[in-house]
Amino acid sequence: MGDNICAVVLGGYVNGYSIIQELYQFKVKNIALLHYGGQIASYSNKLTDKLVIGNDKERLLQALLELKKKYDKLVLFPTDDLLLENLHAIKEQLKEFCFLPFNTDNLLTVIDKKVQYEFCEKLGVPFPKTISIKEVKDLERLSTIALPILIKPNKREDLREKVFRSLRIESKSSLQKNKNKLEKFVKKGMTFIASEIIPGDTNGSIYAYTGYRSPNSKNIENEWTGRKLTQFPDDYGVFSSASNEAPKIIREQGRKLLNGMDLYGICEPEFKYDYRDGLYKLMEINLRSMMWHRVGNLSGVHLQYTQWCDAVNAPIKREKQVSETVHFCYLKHEVINLLFRKGYYRYFRSNLKHSKTSLGLWDKKDMFPFVIDQFGTVKEIGKLMVKKIIGRQDA
Repeated sequence: MGDNICAVVLGGYVNGYSIIQELYQFKVKNIALLHYGGQIASYSNKLTDKLVIGNDKERLLQALLELKKKYDKLVLFPTDDLLLENLHAIKEQLKEFCFLPFNTDNLLTVIDKKVQYEFCEKLGVPFPKTISIKEVKDLERLSTIALPILIKPNKREDLREKVFRSLRIESKSSLQKNKNKLEKFVKKGMTFIASEIIPGDTNGSIYAYTGYRSPNSKNIENEWTGRKLTQFPDDYGVFSSASNEAPKIIREQGRKLLNGMDLYGICEPEFKYDYRDGLYKLMEINLRSMMWHRVGNLSGVHLQYTQWCDAVNAPIKREKQVSETVHFCYLKHEVINLLFRKGYYRYFRSNLKHSKTSLGLWDKKDMFPFVIDQFGTVKEIGKLMVKKIIGRQDA
């Protein structure tokens, strides 16, 4: 089954490579990668096709039409929000030969964090106090939330505009200082959401539910839960290490959101524990495979292969997540955290010395992605060292 069907991974970063690993593990015959040029996964020996795309929907459509000449059907695995939006924009041209892993009726609505929080209120899922910033006048309402606060674009904008992914405001002076910057972005049409910062260390307090909800059956076919152990380059960054540990309430709240919001494909609500009231509050919902999603594979749940089976009408095996703790670590982030974050050694040691630790990109039969990434680590360390030296000189 699937001899003339191709799995198409869109995006060649750590999450893209993890998808490739899982599909290859289950002997999916044809795996193509559409990447931005020189991305890590493009060095893999598991691929049948590789094409370079840009940030625009035109080149994406051109690449998919090129693959259509070779294959009857394409099963798509997007790895960033811009790709999701571009796929949605060209959905009419794709629907006859592509399996689109999202709900085409509501994607552009539910990708908005404000809408996600509105659903939380409706479904009884805890979330932090927030305000929406759509107009310049909304910036005055920031003073109604107790400091510190965290400001994020409602949608991922950093892939198309030079804008922050998150901005932490600690004081009134910091708020005043950043208002001008925010005003410029708002005038460009960007919208933001400002939320109270749930107190406490984020290391180990961010949990996630990840499930695959089928557009065919409208059911959650497989699911897993996990915890981010540490992040990079700081507590409000991206994954550095993660595990498969999470309380039952994370599964319950995740299911509520996927079903209640009518989400399709691989979706991941993230929650942070608030020790003040004992609740796990939604931070955001990601509608694609994330960097640390190999945790599911390592703990016995294979969502990427579940999607493949759903797309090609193959039987889907219901899987149960193993209870034995596993760790998944991205060595590049761990090493840089160790070198540049004070007090990080205890996390580094705990993350990597666990008996069931796996490294992102590691595959002894496909070494190039991992090796190339280590060169990237050295290069990044060099840049940070220079920045640190210049900073000291300026001081």
